Amino acid sequence: MASETCSILSSSFHSINMTDASTFLCSKFSEIALAINTSYLLFSAYFSFTMQIGFALLTAGSIRSKNITNVMLTNIMDACIGAISYFIFGFAIAFGPTDGFIGDHHNFFALNSFPDSSGYDFSFFLFQWTFAITPSGITSGSMAERTQFIAYLMYSFYLTGFVYPTVSHWFWSSNGWASATRDHNSLLFSSGAIDFAGSGVVHMVGGIAGLWGSFIEGPRVGMFDGSRRASTVHSHDVPLVVLGTFLVWFGWHGYNAGSFLTILQSYEQQFPYYGQWSAIGRTAVTTTLAGCTAALTTLFTKRFLGSHWKVTDACSGLLTGLVAITSGCAVVDPWASIVCGVVAALVKIGLDKLAKKLKFDDPLNAAQLHGGCGAWGLLFTGLFATKKFVTVLSVIITTSLL
Repeated sequence: MASETCSILSSSFHSINMTDASTFLCSKFSEIALAINTSYLLFSAYFSFTMQIGFALLTAGSIRSKNITNVMLTNIMDACIGAISYFIFGFAIAFGPTDGFIGDHHNFFALNSFPDSSGYDFSFFLFQWTFAITPSGITSGSMAERTQFIAYLMYSFYLTGFVYPTVSHWFWSSNGWASATRDHNSLLFSSGAIDFAGSGVVHMVGGIAGLWGSFIEGPRVGMFDGSRRASTVHSHDVPLVVLGTFLVWFGWHGYNAGSFLTILQSYEQQFPYYGQWSAIGRTAVTTTLAGCTAALTTLFTKRFLGSHWKVTDACSGLLTGLVAITSGCAVVDPWASIVCGVVAALVKIGLDKLAKKLKFDDPLNAAQLHGGCGAWGLLFTGLFATKKFVTVLSVIITTSLL
């Protein structure tokens, strides 16, 4: 793209005797492109971080009012402790070169000698940090109202610094054993798995961690009566739930679209208007369609099953669609995202009924939402990914990272 732009500038300026000016601009184009791409990645990180605000409000509105202070504190600690643990250990484990299981690049621990020849920069670390603290935020909702604070801090530190980075290395490092861009054949079906923005890497990790945390701690006091029948605990502050959902939805666009890492990249010479910027727009569309479809499907299905019209059902449904589409948002057509949203809503409704039958208590249904719909998202990507988008994506990832 730089050569195309330079040739255009040269031909335009030559006619007015400004060849020197065009030469100067061409020499600076790579620096300008780098500045634009870095700014794009940083702002994507800022957008993604707003999801933490949304998680905090969503959790606070979904639990009993007496526990709000504790939940807000754990959400803040997720970000703070996550920053330290990911800085010291997590980033090196996630993106350090290795034989495929866990990263071990000494330059990446505590960002020592960083950035280096690997091609990673501080903006990339910040963006990845917003992903790394998401599983612990999910777990916070699953284990709300019955977790000792010190124990939770230890859980959060370990999850962000060791567990999540190991899984992200498997799928997102160029030499992870399940990576679709592994330098040689992936150990997973010889092709690897595409998880573009983390239906499995982020959301399944958080959902499964929350599942085990909730299972080990048991149900909240008063959740079941003596005969083990579930007692209904309504969201105490619906406006907080709605506001939190909107903020999570807003941040999700930085999450998915930002995972391209760069924006100033052309794809096809014969269509100069079609480049990374267009793929980013399509990704935002698939993300929106999946979330909206899942919200509608959940609302009307619950009503058909005998429930009332509930705004909390719409909010929960919206999130199920966003979780599921995260894996394949960049490699599917917009119509496929509608299918993704419909199935994700049905998966969540089914898992909620199963959890109630098994007397499993998750205040935010996070294990069902993030774990179950994250798993569906991975399967959906394998079923509906489009070859032309996958081919382009493999080139993008290879050139953007290592």
